[in-house]
This record gives sequence, C-alpha cells and structure tokens, in this order.
Amino acid sequence: MTERPAGEGPKGPGGRLPARAVIDAVADGFTELPGTGVGGAYGDGPIAWEGYGRALARAHERTGEHESVVCGTGTVGGVPAVLIAFEFAFLGGSLGQRTGDRIEAAHRHAREARLPVVSLTATGGSRMQEGMRALVQLQRVARQSALTRAAGLPQIAVVRDPTTGGGWATLGAGSDVVLALPGAQVAFAGSRVRPPDADPAAYGAEEKLAAGQVDRVVAPEELPGVLGRWLSLLSSPDGSPGAAGGPAEPPRALGGAGAPGLPETGWEAVERARSARRPRADAYLDAYFEVREEMSGDRCGGTDPGVRCGFGRRDGRTVAYAAQCGTPTLPAGFRTATRLIRLADRLGIPVLTLVDTPGAANDEAAERSGAGTAIADLFAAVAEARVPVTTLVVGEGGSGGALALAAPENTWVTPDCYFSVIAPESAAAILKRGPEHVRETAGELRLRPQDLVDLGVARGIVRT
Repeated sequence: MTERPAGEGPKGPGGRLPARAVIDAVADGFTELPGTGVGGAYGDGPIAWEGYGRALARAHERTGEHESVVCGTGTVGGVPAVLIAFEFAFLGGSLGQRTGDRIEAAHRHAREARLPVVSLTATGGSRMQEGMRALVQLQRVARQSALTRAAGLPQIAVVRDPTTGGGWATLGAGSDVVLALPGAQVAFAGSRVRPPDADPAAYGAEEKLAAGQVDRVVAPEELPGVLGRWLSLLSSPDGSPGAAGGPAEPPRALGGAGAPGLPETGWEAVERARSARRPRADAYLDAYFEVREEMSGDRCGGTDPGVRCGFGRRDGRTVAYAAQCGTPTLPAGFRTATRLIRLADRLGIPVLTLVDTPGAANDEAAERSGAGTAIADLFAAVAEARVPVTTLVVGEGGSGGALALAAPENTWVTPDCYFSVIAPESAAAILKRGPEHVRETAGELRLRPQDLVDLGVARGIVRT
C-alpha cells in the first residue's frame, strides 16, 4: 500500500469524506442524539494547552462540527442502529474528553434502546492537547464497549482511512465484525511514529485482512449492502439480538461419493470420505443458506483458508456456522471457529458446524502457533455454549481436530463420512502393524456412519 498525503483517501462511503456524508451513504433517516450536537466554550482544555481553544474554533469553522464524532441513530439495510461516525477533518478525528462523552452517550442509548452499534472510524488516535485526559478516554470507550457486549448487542466497525492509534485499538479492533475500505491505513502506529524503514503495506487494510485482523475489505459502493446484511444477520427485525430458540436442523446429505447406501466396510467409508467427488463445505453452505456473510481470521495474526466461519439466514432465521473444508485445520482455523461460537453464544444465535478434516495440522509451524491451546479453547467454547450447537460430519472426521468442532449430544453424519479416534494409517503405525493391515484396522476402529450411530457418537444418518 502506498501512503497518501493528508487529505487524500479512498473515494466513496468512507475514506476522507465528512462524517455526515459517510452516514448519508450508508444509513437512512439519521437523527443525532440529543445533547451531542452542541459545543460551547472549552478554552485551552484540561491541561491549558496554549492555543487549543483557537484550534477547536478553527476545526468547527472548517467542518461545522463541534467535536470529532457525530453520534445518532439511523436505519441501515432496514435495521435501526446507533452510528458513531468520525470527522477526520476535525483535529484528525482525535479522541478527547468530549469525544469520550459522545461515545459513552451513544453506547448508553444503544443499550437502552436495544440497538446494535456501528462505528465508522477515521481517526489518528488520542488528542495531544488534552494530555493524559485524552488517553484515558480509551479506557472509557473500552468500558462502554464491554457493557454493550455484555448486553448481548452486536458491534460492527467500518475502518476508514486512516484508523490508527487508540481508535483502532478500541472501537475498531474491539468490534465483533470489522469491515475495512480498500487502501485504508489501519494500524496502531500512526504514519508519523513508525520506524522510518517500516513496510507501508503492513499498516494497510489488505495486510490486516491477510493477517486475520479484519473480516473483509469492502469496496465503497458495496459497503451499504454488506453492512446492512451484517446488521440483519446479527439482529432481529426490531434491531435487538436474536433468540436462539431450538437447534439448527442438520443439512441434508448431498451425496456424490459414488455407491448408494451405506459403506459395507471401514475402509470403504474412508475411501468415500476422501473421494474427490464428495461435496465439500461450500456446497453444503450454499445449499443450506439463502444468504450468508463470512468472518475471517483469528484476530491474532492468522487465517485458515480451510475453515469457513460466518452467519447465514435459513427460513428467516439466522444461524452461525463454522465449517472445515477437508484440509488439516490450522491453529488459526480453530481460533476463528472459537471466535465465531463465542460471538453467536453472546448474541443468542444457534450454531451449525460441519466437520471435515483429516485432523489438526501437525507440522512444526502449527506447534509453534499453539495448536494445543487453540484446540483446547475450541473444546471449551463448544462445551460452554448456551445456544444449541448442531454438527454434521460431511467427510473425514480425523481425531481431536475434528471432535473439537462437534456437538457432544447433537452430531449427525452423512453416508459419505467416517469419524475415528485416529486415521487408519496412523492407528496401524502406532500398533506396529504393517501397511498391509491398514484396511483391517479401519474395520476394527468402527468408524463407519452406522457404527457411529450404534456407538452413540452420532444421533443419526442424514439422507439426501
């Protein structure tokens, strides 16, 4: 990414557009919150910074705003929401005492009215002219976000250019879903405080997506639709969080691995699960949902292209999903699934998981990335979930890397799958058997779909 001079940025809803123009681009019927649209004398501020009062006056003359954020309510994609929009032309969208006042008022209103919160950020961080009084606003904002999270209300951030410093480390990265505009600077370190030899790309939206720190980079013209879909999926029609109700129904089997009926031997079950003709997670998700949006990344530097996580709508109801795609699951994949399940649990949304992996990735990179801890956290997330979790094993169920994603009492299987304590080849090796005994070992493991039902591991076999 190439850094731009001040005042330049992505065009469309976001970038360096004024806060109210951004609001108009994504929302209908915006109403500013009472008491947040007025200014008043402020002087040189809490630490008597000489000339600060004049700088505030000039910022007001230039923008028409009294502070660096505009807060109110509007409708996005038919869903009412609280909007917090930053005005970058007002002292670089910086956070000061009165910025904190407005953000706190916005979150309080969201909790009182049971509305989701959308932050449209464009900020350079904390306001130096207020010293530590400005910096501690980050604690205040974090507290309000935590209270809104505890109330079971979703928070979505749209990070515009630039979103740096404490604004990124609270309202941005702290949101449940993070959407970014193309080419936006997104980083904790602002452009004037980075090492002189730093790679600019590391501080951009696209790099943050690759590093699992944002969910999607959205073209400006697509932003209203994407934001509206996310809000509709995470909220009920009146804007409040969804109610889980009963468990999601398991998808119907799609078939395609060859022979009809159930496998006769353990090895046949393994071959059918590994068949290139067998439908994978994307086919199941496309058949199951009318519309869906995906989350991406584990928020700590990793992504796994072999795991799909997100929220979709089926028969008017939102269901969260975490699906393995047939590859060894990376630590980042387990962490992303954990993030998905815990968010769904907090919002009261039922979860569907699709199991299909030969097992957890076991190379040295996976070990150094904390494979064991990532799997442990996922086991805990499933065990602790208050919302119902439904699992369908659609292919390979390889050991703990598959079991971590499975619902203990609501797992279903397709005719083209197996589930095993370990792959037959590995089992034979551990038992010091030669390769000629792998097929025999597969049978002894009782890994066929019908075996899993007999053993009480699966509730039943789904059909086409």
